[in-house]
Amino acid sequence: MSSDDSVLALQEHCKTVALEFMKMHPVVGKLEDEDLTGICLKSLHAMTTELEIIKKHLIKAQNRDDSTDL
Repeated sequence: MSSDDSVLALQEHCKTVALEFMKMHPVVGKLEDEDLTGICLKSLHAMTTELEIIKKHLIKAQNRDDSTDL
């Protein structure tokens, strides 16, 4: 698998993870334990932030032009 293919595959995996995170938010809101709800929401936010960092770096890698052509 080439680097470009790896970037594309990782971008698709990131989309899948993001969609799963979105499915978790409504469920977390239905927890009766406020402490557990807070911990889950805080953790989901942190994981989402880290996922966005990965996505940003993948976009940079995809847009990188190593060519010397003018």
